[in-house]
Amino acid sequence: MSINSTAEVDTVIVGGGQAGLALGYWLSRQGRNFLILDQHQRPGAAWRQRWDSLRLFTPAKYDGLPGSPFPGDPLAFPTKDQLADYLEDYVRRFDLPYVPGVDVEDISRDGETFLLRAGDREWKSKNVVIATGGHRIPKVPAFAGELDPGIRQLHSQDYKNPGQLKEGPVLVVGLGNSGAEIALETARFRPTLLAGKPSSEMPMRHGRTAARFALPLVRFLGLYILNLNTPMGRKAAPKFKAMAAPLIRTKSKDLAAAGVQLNPRLAGVQDGLPVLEDGQRLEVANIIWCTGYHEDYSWVKLPAFDDHGEPQQTRGVANSVPGLYFIGQEFLFSAASATLPGTCRDARFLAGQVMAQRSSGLIKV
Repeated sequence: MSINSTAEVDTVIVGGGQAGLALGYWLSRQGRNFLILDQHQRPGAAWRQRWDSLRLFTPAKYDGLPGSPFPGDPLAFPTKDQLADYLEDYVRRFDLPYVPGVDVEDISRDGETFLLRAGDREWKSKNVVIATGGHRIPKVPAFAGELDPGIRQLHSQDYKNPGQLKEGPVLVVGLGNSGAEIALETARFRPTLLAGKPSSEMPMRHGRTAARFALPLVRFLGLYILNLNTPMGRKAAPKFKAMAAPLIRTKSKDLAAAGVQLNPRLAGVQDGLPVLEDGQRLEVANIIWCTGYHEDYSWVKLPAFDDHGEPQQTRGVANSVPGLYFIGQEFLFSAASATLPGTCRDARFLAGQVMAQRSSGLIKV
């Protein structure tokens, strides 16, 4: 049967990253007829597009998906390309029905059937799992448009390496993990300033020793203590979603030691130049916005969201739309839900929920 056909399948997973693939593994174990639709041309492409020097914060022993441990040194921290290669091999190894190059533009419902549209292609299914989050729209302050056009501006999603930068100083805006790691890298090639304050910092030094002794405790806390089944987890969830992640590998003292000039937050623009909260005007040639993303779910034409556009769900199961599921979000169920270990646990749970709604008489693909 053609993947472009409108014949009905049981489940469509929108998004072929680690969350979608982990869920696909469990659905394949159930013998389900399903498809994984992904906007990229090959599995792992979303990781390949990130900056060149990126490494995972979790050691390899925690980075495998169900049925396939991550290869190599279990205490090493894989590069983003090693993870991308692993995801691509995972699809081949388990023969998952991955459909590349599909940017789903619209999800609606006709009775009990979901309709998914991407250009002139359409799919019908009994269940839909959104494994992408919303459309990720880079978050940049409105005053960015007032900056001198001679300043090179990049969002972190477009930054790859210092070779993209003009000669002259670099301003990195946002002191989360992306901002800290990018600033540490650019400081080796350009005078680098960083605007922002970290929410907090992990107390231990990141590395092999932490992977052996400290990170197992962090993993246990994130999976089994800080989740929506515990009073502590329910209390922490709203704060966890609102606050920036603590600095994990690169800390403030590392930045200072590398010569990065730490500054207050950015407040606006004056005469085409960025201005800090303390009134200082910065003469820079480059700005890298490490300011996060907005998530836009307007393409999902279903009554599954609150007034702020956030999914209304319980452990990934949509509260008011039977057959609709979410996976891979921050604190979907636990503080670890957006990490590889948390995603794997959430995937197994959601596969059981989909199984409970199993329908018969569907056409195999």
